[in-house]
Amino acid sequence: MDIVSAHDRPNTVAEAIGIQEALRGLVDPEDRCPQEIVTVTGLDVAYDEGSGLIAAAAVTLETSGFSVVEQRTVVSEVSFPYEPGLFAFRELPPLLEALRALDHPPDLLVCDGHGLAHPRRFGLACHLGVVTGLPTLGVGKTRFIGEHGEPGRERGAKEPLVDDGEVVGMVLRTQDGVKPVYVSTGHKISLDNACRQVLRLSPAFRQPETTRHADRLARDALKEAL
Repeated sequence: MDIVSAHDRPNTVAEAIGIQEALRGLVDPEDRCPQEIVTVTGLDVAYDEGSGLIAAAAVTLETSGFSVVEQRTVVSEVSFPYEPGLFAFRELPPLLEALRALDHPPDLLVCDGHGLAHPRRFGLACHLGVVTGLPTLGVGKTRFIGEHGEPGRERGAKEPLVDDGEVVGMVLRTQDGVKPVYVSTGHKISLDNACRQVLRLSPAFRQPETTRHADRLARDALKEAL
């Protein structure tokens, strides 16, 4: 896959914000993904604040039975400070390196984070989508911005996530009676389709299978590195 890398590593917070402002106009919130999504890559990271290490994992699954097609991990030093709204700059370098190591580009990327549900409408999922050119969505475990009603308790119930009068995501119940997740468009996928894909990838648990696999792999890689 072609990955743009010129803006991976800003030196200051101001530079990072400037990059987000410059690139957010490239986000495409419409469906440009394959009609039949066969492979999905889950992305996640794990941190060890004591050592300053970050482990990134990319795991590609088949959507038919969630078997692992391929997986890659990268462990490196954190290269950007902790700044709310700028987590992408901590996570992008190792995540992109893990993606570059994949033998085959997937039909869709799913990241543990937000896309348009971001103060500057350019969260991690947007950034990953723009620099890779791949359809990307974000699934957050907690709300970052916006307000919403409480979705019904049944699987598939949802409520719009609204920030400053704009729908930036969807609060989606993936399992009956469990806490909802926060779904937002990253790039080349509509919000409605993103919700459909998240439900499809979450047959039994709150989080998509892609995220569950990537989370375990990142934690294991970090543990081995310490």
